[in-house]
Amino acid sequence: MEPTPFFVAGRPSHGAGEVTVHHPYDGRPAGRTTLATAEQVEAAVAAAAGVAATAAALPAYARAAALDHVSRRLAERAEEVATVITAENGKPIKWARAEVGRAVSTFRWAAEEARRFSGELQRLDTDPAATGRIALVRRVPKGPVLGITPFNFPLNLVAHKVAPAIAVGAPIVVKPAPATPLSALLLGEILAETDLPAGMFSVLPLPNERAAELVTDPRLPVVSFTGSGPVGAAIRRSAPEKHVTLELGGNAAALICQDWADDEDLSFAAHRIATFANYQAGQSCIAVQRVYVHEMLYEGFLSRLVAAVRELRTGDPADPLTDVGPLVSEAAADRVAAWVDEAVTAGATVETGGRRDGATYPPTVLSEVPRDAKVCVEEVFGPVLVVDRVADDAAGFAAVNDSAYGLQAGVFTRRLDVAFAAARALEVGGVIVGDVPSYRADQMPYGGMKGSGVGREGLRSAMDDYTVPRVTVLTGIDL
Repeated sequence: MEPTPFFVAGRPSHGAGEVTVHHPYDGRPAGRTTLATAEQVEAAVAAAAGVAATAAALPAYARAAALDHVSRRLAERAEEVATVITAENGKPIKWARAEVGRAVSTFRWAAEEARRFSGELQRLDTDPAATGRIALVRRVPKGPVLGITPFNFPLNLVAHKVAPAIAVGAPIVVKPAPATPLSALLLGEILAETDLPAGMFSVLPLPNERAAELVTDPRLPVVSFTGSGPVGAAIRRSAPEKHVTLELGGNAAALICQDWADDEDLSFAAHRIATFANYQAGQSCIAVQRVYVHEMLYEGFLSRLVAAVRELRTGDPADPLTDVGPLVSEAAADRVAAWVDEAVTAGATVETGGRRDGATYPPTVLSEVPRDAKVCVEEVFGPVLVVDRVADDAAGFAAVNDSAYGLQAGVFTRRLDVAFAAARALEVGGVIVGDVPSYRADQMPYGGMKGSGVGREGLRSAMDDYTVPRVTVLTGIDL
């Protein structure tokens, strides 16, 4: 097995300190690569800074053509890419295929946004002194972008850094998660097939402790980070003069409102919540973690939820029938087990699940959990659901908000007034009505409040984050 090259200024390269990536399910080798040297990191950053003006001046058709090419090639190589995702991340192949499909859409949408990223005209003659004047407001890149990505979506979350950068004409240096670099390197291989100028992109495998040198480098004025809250806070402290976008996760809640009482509705909610609490082994920042149910519906819903969770198939992620695979490592599964054990010691009841097997932790439902337990307060990032009753919808809104995080929430209601009340009351970046909080369309603004971060992803939102308005005022124009 030859080491997979990484990319320095668009060119395939090998470094030092060979790294073997292991399959989380059974530990077998999934692939190899090497770590970028200090000299290669410097070359990548210098190239990004050196090409910035050229990249900003790229015509829209050139940026869109590169993005279209990536979208098309990902679609052509979809099964190969999905296999790589499963091998390095451990997510079931059906969810890896879904991730590839989303990345295809992400780059396609970015190409469309690149074509219409034109700015706006403003009449200035609303005041007599400005007669004959008009303003052209365009957005221009702030400069090269540093994208730091996590392990849980090793392709599509890289796409959400790279695609908007190319769309606006900003060079980007990507540091993928050390546990899952292979998907990003495969994406680099496809990017290298385009006509983008040298230096427009680099993909650098590095241990996390070496990210600091990139975060503080003044030649990378934009930092886009997806990952843990403490690391995100450290990035903000170390780079206060930079534009920093942080997506820091959460402990997403779903609320079953009083009107969601029909048997069919309750079964639908139970199956959606069961699926999207566990679909990435719970390793998604918008995986359902907390469920609040109106007290009149609690018993009937809980039995349906437990039955739906027990239907999920746990096992080899290469099997298309597998619903839930392993966590990214045995250490991650051990941490989840410790948190569940802590909750049980404090009085929680295990309705189903609760026994670790290596890196695999079974889908688990807990009831009667103290509100101050880690499984309620922190982000579990594992296949664990906490279910609790609330007296009414208002109490449910309060329970959802009783969190240091605020990324997305799901509200199961058919009443328009309740939906708008939820959108008004909930301290989150997105409210999903009639479904789980795990829904995300890749073009929509995506991000959180409170401890869930700052800024927004989603193609156009990220393009705005990577750019700054520039105004050109034309004088002596007969309007």
